[in-house]
Amino acid sequence: MRLFRRDILSAQPAKLYGAWMAEFRTPFFRSYLVNDPALVRLVLQDRPQDFPKSDRIGAGLRPLLGESVFLTNGEVWKRQRRIIDPAFAGGRLRDTFAGIMAAGQAGVDRMSLEDAPQEIEAIASHIAADVIFRTLFSIPIEDKTATQVFDAFQRYQRSQPILNLAAFVPGPKWMPRFFRKDTRRTAQTIRRLITELTQQRLDLIAKGQAPDDIATKILTTRDPVTGASFSLKEMVDQVAIFFLAGHETSASALAWALYLLARYPDWQDRVAAEAQGFDGHFASLSRLPVTRDVFRETLRLYPPVPMMVRETTKSEVFRKRCVRPGAQVVISAWHMHRHTRLWADPDQFDPARWQTSAGKKSAQDAYLPFSAGERVCIGAGFAMIEGTVLLAQLLRAFRFEPCESFVPVPVAHLTVRSYSGILLRISSRVS
Repeated sequence: MRLFRRDILSAQPAKLYGAWMAEFRTPFFRSYLVNDPALVRLVLQDRPQDFPKSDRIGAGLRPLLGESVFLTNGEVWKRQRRIIDPAFAGGRLRDTFAGIMAAGQAGVDRMSLEDAPQEIEAIASHIAADVIFRTLFSIPIEDKTATQVFDAFQRYQRSQPILNLAAFVPGPKWMPRFFRKDTRRTAQTIRRLITELTQQRLDLIAKGQAPDDIATKILTTRDPVTGASFSLKEMVDQVAIFFLAGHETSASALAWALYLLARYPDWQDRVAAEAQGFDGHFASLSRLPVTRDVFRETLRLYPPVPMMVRETTKSEVFRKRCVRPGAQVVISAWHMHRHTRLWADPDQFDPARWQTSAGKKSAQDAYLPFSAGERVCIGAGFAMIEGTVLLAQLLRAFRFEPCESFVPVPVAHLTVRSYSGILLRISSRVS
């Protein structure tokens, strides 16, 4: 339990990277890690209603996320998706593009060039947070409330492991979950600040003065089935997961991408050259194929959300093994993306694989950075545009070099981060 709480990635035995399935037994429950693509399709795509999200992970996040779309199941989840999905439909992605570009340029302008190595996770987090505030609430990171939310999230991310005691001890939702005091206090602070932002937006909507951004779109959308819209509390729950999913995951992926490009300067030069020809228009995103493949490969090696946990609702048979109701089904992107039987050279950073038939086949069977099926991440398209654009903006302006004496060790907090940060040397590309 201590090892799993401290670092769930290192706690996994090496043989799981070649296994199709593994069973873990505890005094309270049984857990099955499944790498078999057929089983993954069964759980996520063929019969998702029979495998709802497990509360063992959700219990640790509920003080912050409440009843957000990330944690709910059944009819509650369906209603939430009916209201939220229109805000992330294809046509709306064009509307968010200006906010992504503005946040990236602001990040470039803020960058300081020093002789000493710089901690890149902090830089990536700041830029990703700016993207979310600009696209969600039409405010920059420099806004007072936005800054307070960002600072609180930084504290929360480091204090909350992906598994807490609630993941190991079963019980009803009202049972005490023994959160650290600072974790619960920080969650309360974040929710109070988000409530202020949401109420301000509701007031602007009532006056007819609200900007046409993601928050306004969601708050003014009514469920086509019931006709009801989100209450203030419900919207706070959703904003919390948008910030967690849109900021934490993007920051994780961006930081690891910059680290990999620092380690592979030939690929870095290719991205930088491609970025020189990008005119900053939404219609020109197709001119960044190498940058997009670099970001895809980063998500393969360092998926921000390393594992998804579902629960069986009835007896199942997995690979000739009987699985009882209430068992935990762990689908680990971390393992599938590095699986020795599903990828060629799985530990190798090779963005070129995405243009090969073998790489495309592996992606169909074993690539889950945004989950799959009906619960695929709402913001998957947004995240791919954001990651590609931010990489292009940063690599056009700067060169990133590794610190040979420092090797980052990935650990799972709320997302996959480095245990001691990521140190890189940053210099200007502009002569």
